[in-house]
This record gives sequence, C-alpha cells and structure tokens, in this order.
Amino acid sequence: MKQLKTYAICVNALKLLGDYWTLRILEALASQSMRYCEIQRAVDNVNPVTLTNRLQKMERAGLIYRTAEVEGKVSVSYSLAPLGTKALPVLTAIDSFSKASAKANSFL
Repeated sequence: MKQLKTYAICVNALKLLGDYWTLRILEALASQSMRYCEIQRAVDNVNPVTLTNRLQKMERAGLIYRTAEVEGKVSVSYSLAPLGTKALPVLTAIDSFSKASAKANSFL
C-alpha cells in the first residue's frame, strides 16, 4: 500500500514538471530572476496567455516566486523558489536519461 502512495506522489510531481513550458521556464530562471518580458524572450514561441497561465500555476505550486517592485512604475520579476531549485537536479537527470535512451534506441 505504501508503494502505491509513493507512485501517486511521483505521478503528481511528473505532471507538474513534465509540461514543456514549465521545463523551459525553469531552465530560463535557473541562473537568475527575470521579468516577464525577459522570460518571454528566453522561452521562444510561447503565447503570452500560455506564459501567464504557466507562471501562475508554477507560483501556486511553489516552484517560483513572483515579486512586484514599485519604483515609479510596477515591475514584476520571477525567481526560483526553493522547491524550483530542488527540481533542477531532477531535470538534469531526466535530460541525461533522455539522451541515453535516445542513443540506445536510435535503431528504432
């Protein structure tokens, strides 16, 4: 029974991290905090509505922080929260596995 709970938790984590745009946004924020327009440029071809929805979802999930700064005009920046930072090694491992898998299955 305990194993089933573990799988359910893993499935939820994979659903959260497995989205294409979530991966791209985490990658963009890995090295620095960014404003919305900077993320949009870093993540090519993302629709503004999609980006807004994904950022909101990631913030609710605790992967990123949204910080509004008022200096004359409002400026909003995004950065990785501790949970988002913990996801980076997982994404690196998935990337490594994907490359090994693609190489091993190149005959398909």
